[in-house]
Amino acid sequence: MDSQQRFLFLLKTHGALSTQRVGEKLGMTKEAARQMLHKLADEGSVQNTTNPTGVGRPQKVWQLTDKAQSLFPDTHGELTVQLIEHIRQVFGEGGLNRIIYARETATHELYRQLIPAQDPLADKVRKLAKIRADEGYMARWEKTESGFLLIEDHCPICAAATACQGFCQAEMSTFQAILGPDVSIERTDHIVSGARRCAYRVITSTTSA
Repeated sequence: MDSQQRFLFLLKTHGALSTQRVGEKLGMTKEAARQMLHKLADEGSVQNTTNPTGVGRPQKVWQLTDKAQSLFPDTHGELTVQLIEHIRQVFGEGGLNRIIYARETATHELYRQLIPAQDPLADKVRKLAKIRADEGYMARWEKTESGFLLIEDHCPICAAATACQGFCQAEMSTFQAILGPDVSIERTDHIVSGARRCAYRVITSTTSA
């Protein structure tokens, strides 16, 4: 990964950051980070915006532009949306839902082969994050006080998910089936709804009760 890719990946996975924070996270001086950020801005990959902090003067931060977002996998979004619309026209909403269900079933079977039902929840979340990362979701996981957080910094099927919410619902159903009935899963961030990432809070039912 070259220097520019490191900057873009950082902003993709952490969201808007100040010049100083970028330098700290990449292990370089603030001035070196500033020079690279301005170079990327000239290329149209990042933009400098104001992030109101609620206290004192608003902070200047850097974030990716739409042009930079397009550098990450999108699984041929335009073609996917066209296919979804054609399926709707030919087979109706019911036909589209049957196709989504078939995809969900195949995904469930694949995940189940890689994530045994008897695994501890931490191992299940870790393995799920690895699978999703391999599929292009830039997934990772974190331990929290109440359970776990599954984070997906990118959605390679965003165009399809935007055109049909059934894909997102199917993913939630798959996560629930794989992680187990005694687990509560809550989506706290949703790319399709305008968030910069998708995030899922995972806790056991006994913890949530």
